[in-house]
Amino acid sequence: EKSQDCMYLQYCKVCQSYKAPRSHHCRKCNRCVMKMDHHCPWINNCCGYQNHASFTLFLLLAPLGCIHASFIFVMTMYTQLYNRISFGWSSVKIDMSAAKRDPRPIIPFGLSAFAASLFALGLALGTTIAVGMLFIIQMKVILTNKTSIESWIEEKAKDRIQYYQTGETFVFPYDMGSKWKNFKQVFTWSGIPEGDGLDWPVRDGCHQYSLTIEQLKQKADKRVRSVRYRALEDYSGVCCPVTKGVKTFFTTPCTEEPRIALSKGDLILATRGLKHWMYGEKILDSAADGGIRERGWFPRKCVEKCQYDSETDQPVDGEKKNR
Repeated sequence: EKSQDCMYLQYCKVCQSYKAPRSHHCRKCNRCVMKMDHHCPWINNCCGYQNHASFTLFLLLAPLGCIHASFIFVMTMYTQLYNRISFGWSSVKIDMSAAKRDPRPIIPFGLSAFAASLFALGLALGTTIAVGMLFIIQMKVILTNKTSIESWIEEKAKDRIQYYQTGETFVFPYDMGSKWKNFKQVFTWSGIPEGDGLDWPVRDGCHQYSLTIEQLKQKADKRVRSVRYRALEDYSGVCCPVTKGVKTFFTTPCTEEPRIALSKGDLILATRGLKHWMYGEKILDSAADGGIRERGWFPRKCVEKCQYDSETDQPVDGEKKNR
């Protein structure tokens, strides 16, 4: 509604529009998602503003269903094995040949049924623990009104302030200071979350664009810290390249972030890296590629650092800290 507010917002080159506060672009869904927390492969969708409550209830009911199933499996094995186990002085024997009580069970409980029940019990208990931990994480997200992405943004804000010694203080704007108020923004009697996903209530001392302004500062800082590299050899973009060395093969990043294919001579703007891998964006001709960005991991041994900085064509050594 106010065109001057565009200076406080991030622009999505893929969607060709400005991102609303707390919105992020999902590469898998190929769209910007309001209040995006993460992309969940199990529901094949993003967890965000519209379905945060439903997703959290799913994380609660799935472990409860698995606990119910575990109880059934345990009681089934107990009742079927009760008259089959004989305790001796030196060993415990289980007779799985036939039932020793009347009436006979409707479904014969043999060795294969015992193995299947034991396997299913293990799956049910494993799902209870794994999904239960995800439920605890999501409840923390809801009670602090801070998504996983926003927690990462807050950590980067602290790192930026400490790196440049600016003396400023970043206050997360959407935590209302009350867990109950944060809870009510997601869970309502109608099932529809509060607000419209665009404008959010903020705490005292903050305004609607406190987070987006910090994100713009971090993007500017990323451009300053980034270093230009040139590809020395081709890289196909596979997850675990065999031809790039044993260390590169076994230290591949354990993340769902993509890999980018490289051809000899390509220019890449690297923003972060590990010992044997780097993450960056391939420098493309914006007019030719239609605004599509190619970002991802690539082996460090495939590239070499350019002699001049990517943004200002100045020598990179000893300059970053001064900036």
